[in-house]
Amino acid sequence: KVVVITGAGGSLGSAYSVEFARRGACVVVSDIGASMSGDGRSTSAADHVVERIRKEGGKAVSDHHSVVEDGDKIIETAIREFGRVDVLINNA
Repeated sequence: KVVVITGAGGSLGSAYSVEFARRGACVVVSDIGASMSGDGRSTSAADHVVERIRKEGGKAVSDHHSVVEDGDKIIETAIREFGRVDVLINNA
């Protein structure tokens, strides 16, 4: 399965990402890296989750598009990298 998870750089989104990967899913870890108040941007949150998944032997890629502004590009990342989307968790 291919799973896209938005808001996946921390907290529940990160936990969902890691657990789906442990169960064999290919995961698109999508997070713009904003603070809890919505300020700023950083790629590190999503990238750290992907790194953790890969270290555990899973398959994952990061995506840093905004759900609000570029949600379609998040899905394009999944299709480009894994060929399809089976599950979408809109956690952002």
